[in-house]
Amino acid sequence: MYNLNMVQKQKRLVGKMAGVKLASLEYKKIQEFVDKGAFLNVSDFIREAVRDKLEETRVVQLREVDYKTAKRDVIEYYKKHKESYPSDAALDLGLDLEMVYKIVKELVNEKRAEFIE
Repeated sequence: MYNLNMVQKQKRLVGKMAGVKLASLEYKKIQEFVDKGAFLNVSDFIREAVRDKLEETRVVQLREVDYKTAKRDVIEYYKKHKESYPSDAALDLGLDLEMVYKIVKELVNEKRAEFIE
């Protein structure tokens, strides 16, 4: 009796190598994590650090809008979010940070917004 098994080639993700030069102190700190079992090896640490950085980094496409439209958008943003840093509003709305700071300052002067510590 024969059993014919179809063997599929495993698809392997082809990775790329990237050399990195670390300061001795950085390498020693990473190696301490490896020695404590937090990571399999130094490469495992570096891969995870790169993934974390890629996840937290985002490119913001700034919208070109006039001041009046930007102010309306900022007001709507704060109505929805209640509390927020101007930098978060600028990122989320795709607006120039300096313009958002100017708008928020104007809203505070108009008593339409207040600074919360």
